[in-house]
Amino acid sequence: MKAIIITVGDEILIGQVIDTNSAWLGQRMNEIGVDVIEKIAVGDDHSQIIESISNAFSKADLILMTGGLGPTKDDITKHAIAEYFNVGLTFSQQTYDRMVKMFERFNRPVTQSLKDQCYLPSNATLLKNKMGTAPGMLIEKDNKILVSMPGVPYEMQSIVSDELLPTLKEKIADVFILHSTIMTAGEGETVLADKILPKLTDLPDYIKLAYLPSLGSVRLRLTGKHNDEQKLQSALNNYTKIIVDELGELVYGFNDETLESHLLKICKEKNITVSTAESCTGGYLAHKLTSVPGSSVYFAGSIVSYANEIKTNVLKVKQETLDNFGAVSEETVVEMLNGLLEITKTTVGVSISGIAGPDGGTEEKPVGTIWMAIGNKETYQTFKLNSTKDRLKNIEYATTVAMNKLRHFISKM
Repeated sequence: MKAIIITVGDEILIGQVIDTNSAWLGQRMNEIGVDVIEKIAVGDDHSQIIESISNAFSKADLILMTGGLGPTKDDITKHAIAEYFNVGLTFSQQTYDRMVKMFERFNRPVTQSLKDQCYLPSNATLLKNKMGTAPGMLIEKDNKILVSMPGVPYEMQSIVSDELLPTLKEKIADVFILHSTIMTAGEGETVLADKILPKLTDLPDYIKLAYLPSLGSVRLRLTGKHNDEQKLQSALNNYTKIIVDELGELVYGFNDETLESHLLKICKEKNITVSTAESCTGGYLAHKLTSVPGSSVYFAGSIVSYANEIKTNVLKVKQETLDNFGAVSEETVVEMLNGLLEITKTTVGVSISGIAGPDGGTEEKPVGTIWMAIGNKETYQTFKLNSTKDRLKNIEYATTVAMNKLRHFISKM
């Protein structure tokens, strides 16, 4: 089954609202074996919506629409759908009764504009919305399906999970879709491809390999489609092992595991505690580490030494070190690390100092120059990054590199 996703709303086109619905829908469809072949954004224009539906049905068996079902005048999706199918609107007593009960709980009246939401195209099957007022709609004609849902993400997701997915699964042929995602850090997708492609010359056509890069890390996703689930799982396991064996320590986890969740796991296993001293990253590394539930088991805290006075007064970095080598230097991050370990008494510490930009760079130390030190009382390692990204990307990239270097350091303890 082929599908096209249509998002309706001027706010999407002008960038006022980011379209997260399409990404979420694409993931859910992929999980059940529906191929999303196109995503379309269209404004709150009656004729454009009709044209988009017509074009989509010429290519796909399933149209998933979000947006334009609210109580305001610019919510015109259902009127355009009714015109496309050449049907009228019918009042849904079931929707109205549910709406009345909902508003009684909040001691609010059901207005005329809300009553208007209860009118649906006469050929539509109601999809209950447990999270809001506007119902979803499913229309079948000529072996094709149109589904229209509210644009509010949590309402749309509720309708899809509770109402739509069970219906679609009954209509889809028995094709199994399985994934194997390998999480890597430390090298870009080109390097990874050079390493693994020579080992995958016999990859069958029912398994595809995708590279999904982000700052400092790459996800490798194997996706297989086959009517024999056991054969498919066996093949995925085989090629996953081939990739992992070839990439070695570049691999840190699988599926949705993040570097920060991986660090929590290995620190708990080894009874290791961690602290950070951050200058240019401004506490972003600490934020990432503490974003995982349970991180208090190993993460003690952070000293954000953005100003040099904090480096000298708190972390005990020598003034002569700053004078001779500068705040962004190997010598400074080593002293930051030593001061950090003395204060926090943690097993391992991470210190970072750099020039995130857009200003502050020099010919000797341009924007994107970042030093970090990782170590304990016995030993440490230092690393220099020469990033060419913008301010926020430099901060994010340095944080990812620091987590990956911390992973390697801990793994050897």
